[in-house]
Parts: sequence; C-alpha cells; structure tokens
Amino acid sequence: MLSACATTVDRDHRELLRHGTAAFPVGCYHDDLHQADVIWHWHEELEAGLVTQGSALVTIGSRTEHLRTGDSFFINTGVLHAARPGQAGPCRLHSLVFHPRLVGGSPESVFYQDYLLPLTARPEQQNLVLRAEAPGCGPVAAAIEAAWRACAQEPPHFVFAVRAALSDLVALLHDDLARAPAAGIDRRALRDAERIKAMLGCIHSRYAEPLTVADIARSAALSPSECLRCFRRTVGRTPTRYLRDVRLRQAAALLAGTGMPVAEVAARCGFDDVSYFTRTFRAQRQLTPTAFRQASRTGPGETAP
Repeated sequence: MLSACATTVDRDHRELLRHGTAAFPVGCYHDDLHQADVIWHWHEELEAGLVTQGSALVTIGSRTEHLRTGDSFFINTGVLHAARPGQAGPCRLHSLVFHPRLVGGSPESVFYQDYLLPLTARPEQQNLVLRAEAPGCGPVAAAIEAAWRACAQEPPHFVFAVRAALSDLVALLHDDLARAPAAGIDRRALRDAERIKAMLGCIHSRYAEPLTVADIARSAALSPSECLRCFRRTVGRTPTRYLRDVRLRQAAALLAGTGMPVAEVAARCGFDDVSYFTRTFRAQRQLTPTAFRQASRTGPGETAP
C-alpha cells in the first residue's frame, strides 16, 4: 500500500514507523519534499529510492549528494539519513523501505549469505548513489520503480512482483559493489554517526526544555566545541539551529492538530517568548502561527468559514 512518509522517531532517533507487516515487511512511500523535509532518522531496514521529479539533497551518513530526476540511492541498515529539496519547485521521491529477510530469507540461505550479508556487513558501505547517466544504472532505477509500482498499485499476486524486483535490485547492487574498488573504513564518520544518534535523541526528547549546546554535548560525552564540529560535519547545521527547527516542526504539528492557544504551543515547544516564536515561525513558514493553523484546517482550494 502506498503511503506518504510521515517520519516519527524515538529518543535515539530510530524511526518508529512500521514498514509493511511482519508477514510482508516492506513499505512503499512517496515524498514531496516541497511540502516537508525528511527529518534525520535511521532504521534497521534497507532503503532504496528514486528521484522522480525535481532535485533533492539526500544526506546519508556523513555525505550529502545532490540528486536529480532519474538518480537513485541505496541506504544501508542503521545509517542516519535525511532529505530536503535541492532547488525551488516540486521535488518528489519514490522509496521503499524493506527488511533484509524479505529478499534474503533465513540467515542460512544462499540469498542471505551470498548477497545480503556482503551488502549489510560492510560498515564503510553506508550509501550508494547511482546517477541516471552512469553506465549500468538504468537497471537499478528500473528495479526500484518496478517494486514501487507493484507495491503501490497492488495488482494480483503483487507480493511476488515486489519481492522479485527487490531481489533484482539486491543482485545489481551486489554486482556494483563487487566491481567497485575497496573503500577504506572512515572511522571518524562511523564515530560521528553514533555520537549524532545520541545527540539527536537528546534534542528530540528534551526540546521543550531550555536546552544548551553543553547539554546536547553531554549526551554524547563530548565537549561543546566537538559537539559543534560533529554537527557541522554530519548534519550541516549547528545544534542550536537544529534544535530550533525541531521546535518549529513540533509547533506546526500542535497548531495543525489541536486548538491549543498559540502562547501554550510556544511554551510546550521550548519558546519562552511568544513574539520571538511568532517571528521565527513566520520566517520559516511564511505564515504567522494563527494563519498557519487556519490554512492547515481549510486546506488548499477551500474557503475558511
């Protein structure tokens, strides 16, 4: 079944969304990054995606890639990632998040041992970006789109079509990695990823508090200066900027989903000055909190009573 991807995370920034079912562990999503970014998160499942319109800045681990229409990507298990528009205008992704057992079966199977294990057990292989114009990338994009369409449209016996297309994808990725020169393990990037998971967990569990950079740094046993460097290397923003964005995202959810007074929304999201909250919210959303609430309830093309 096709879904819009609404990412929610726990205090360690692990995604809470269940992808598919226990019997058929795959989720099929369409993301319109023009409407909302994909926030930083990670999951145990593998993810494959294709840019179908516009361009996107996809960050996987410590690398950010500017992907354009037709480019595809693969994200390994347990790797932090996020996405945002690469330019003004529509930006759409087709993505699938699937558990390795859907393709690999039991850990003793030849599928798991010869194809999945080499893919998932390489700590240096956090990401794989395939450009539309590069030789051999067409079949990868075709496999992703075939699996996505079968999952979205659910024709008769679609589960076989989804699994077959994802199996083709894993085989193609396996061959691509086999041809690629061995990459050295970036120990700093792996260390930064673990530190960022801890610090993002701190921010998302304590955003309503008067949180300082020192507090965030302490959650990963770092100095404030190293916290700043780690955030800039990995997230591309300061922890203070990221904290503000989390607070504004939470405020938008409360404004759209509750009748809570604006002052209370501000307080619950860590803003102790309503005027500052209103200015900051308007700068990011181009609407005041009250106007945003009204727009979210009337929807596009409707008229407020």
